[in-house]
Amino acid sequence: MRLRYTVRVASTELPLLPARARGCCVDVAPPLPASAADELAALFKAVADPTRVQMLHMLKAAAQPICVCDFTAAFDLGQPTVSHHLARLKEVGLVTSFKRGVWSHYVLRQDLSPSGQSILTLIP
Repeated sequence: MRLRYTVRVASTELPLLPARARGCCVDVAPPLPASAADELAALFKAVADPTRVQMLHMLKAAAQPICVCDFTAAFDLGQPTVSHHLARLKEVGLVTSFKRGVWSHYVLRQDLSPSGQSILTLIP
């Protein structure tokens, strides 16, 4: 038995469709495991900044580790801001660093997750 409702608009009666049950139209894939969704969200958030994308591009093209001082000169940003961007990339496992004297040097990680590898393939 199908219920039909009508609504009066001005002097015309228009039929209202019955409310549809949720999830009845198309089978959808099951949700990702929470850990996978969290990893992807963190990676997307980290690369959602143009400066960080530029940094990843430079690191990908570099033959040697890049000093934080070189990033500071390349972006017309203060050292604290550059360090903040690099820390975000390091937190999600895209880069690693080491110290030479007072300066930190950055390289892309060799042991990137599959998600991290996929993201780097999008960066020229």
